[in-house]
Amino acid sequence: MNLRRLRLNSNIRDLVRETYVTKNDLIMPVFIKEGLDGKNEIKSMPGIYQFGENAFLDEVAECIDLGIKAVILFGIPKLKDSCGSDALDEEGLIARSVRKIKETFGDKIAVITDLCFCEFTDHGHCGIINPKLKTVDNDATLEISAKQAIVHAKAGADMIAPSGMMDNIIETLRNALDSEGYKHIPIMSYSTKFASAFYGPFRDAAESAPVANEFLPKDRKTYQMDVANAREALLESLIDEAEGADILMVKPGLAFMDIIKTIKENTLKPLCVYNVSGEYSMVKAAALNGWMDYENLMMEILLSFKRAGADMIISYHSKDAAKLLK
Repeated sequence: MNLRRLRLNSNIRDLVRETYVTKNDLIMPVFIKEGLDGKNEIKSMPGIYQFGENAFLDEVAECIDLGIKAVILFGIPKLKDSCGSDALDEEGLIARSVRKIKETFGDKIAVITDLCFCEFTDHGHCGIINPKLKTVDNDATLEISAKQAIVHAKAGADMIAPSGMMDNIIETLRNALDSEGYKHIPIMSYSTKFASAFYGPFRDAAESAPVANEFLPKDRKTYQMDVANAREALLESLIDEAEGADILMVKPGLAFMDIIKTIKENTLKPLCVYNVSGEYSMVKAAALNGWMDYENLMMEILLSFKRAGADMIISYHSKDAAKLLK
């Protein structure tokens, strides 16, 4: 066998290439901070910014110009309280931001809204706290999650992405959206989301680090998945598929390639991979120190997600990657 025959010429290599990353695969996260004037670079995520309400439309415009088809919005409000009130307000930060994007750009870009409460609560956890159990109250959080979904839908969101890892969240949101006349809005489930150490820089970006005290755990391990569990990872996504999720997700990506492949082989639903903050920051840090070739490393990582089975990728590299893609 002489496999090198098909590697000696770049044109032939392109002809036999099995996997591609395209601009159509990319989703760019956008952090919007109430009260911020302009933009603020996130120290642990070089090149990524929090944007004020007077600046984030420029970021969306740049994504459109680069050919990126979707953004996912994260809000950092001034008001943070025990139940994330701003997230339930039709005049709240995310609702206002969605309306501004739609009023400015129409359907030039898809707007996905992250549906959670960690950025909106003063304790940094993903819902209403049950002090007896010392964790998030699942059913109470489902109730306010349904309200948040309707707020997003009324504002004009194209897709809703619940990230809190509450049991039965997809069924709850599907029923709420359908009953309010939003049957057309798809749900991208964070269906297999691990309690990962790779999330650290995101908590700087979203100002959402969980608070630990006598009533609260120091982490989210009571509701996010154990990183050791592969069969449970598949089960989580299959349950969300059965409940009506339109798109499934694995988060993080790099340490969970086996999970991406397994889920892809066991469902016909589209699969998203979240290339998370810690993965981004490691690559950026290596590049800034001259240890690695940023562009080649970035593209290799994105390509590996596609090869493992991803149909789309949420990545902080999205703009940089789009600049390299045709």
